[in-house]
Amino acid sequence: MKSKRRSGCPVSVSLELFGDRWSLLIVRDMMVRGYRTFKEFLESGEGIATNILSTRLRRLEEAGILCTEKDRGHGHRKIYRLTGKGIDLAPVLLELLIWGARHEATAAPCALMERLERSRAAVLAEARRRWQDRDSTPLIPKF
Repeated sequence: MKSKRRSGCPVSVSLELFGDRWSLLIVRDMMVRGYRTFKEFLESGEGIATNILSTRLRRLEEAGILCTEKDRGHGHRKIYRLTGKGIDLAPVLLELLIWGARHEATAAPCALMERLERSRAAVLAEARRRWQDRDSTPLIPKF
């Protein structure tokens, strides 16, 4: 179900899909921290309310950025996974991490951010490899 877009500008269209902070933080948690369950997102430390989390997960699924699978070990629990469209956000998120750490005071260790900045291609290749292998090991340590 697609709503009428404000404009055809690619930035505007992209922001309509995932532009609120919660959606990007969910994608970050999946890509960078390896989170896969509702509980993990809820306990991420960002303070998202359960109703907002449910809504954002549903919107991201409708937009084709993530998909759900049943957890084989717990039949009632969903596992969230980025789609190809979702993992294609990796360069955007990496640049947001680097930009934020460069221009604002953050909790990110300077040495880590410098390493990410110097090795963008390797970090992105590793993010994609982990996605393809369904490896939920955190890409970057939680800070």
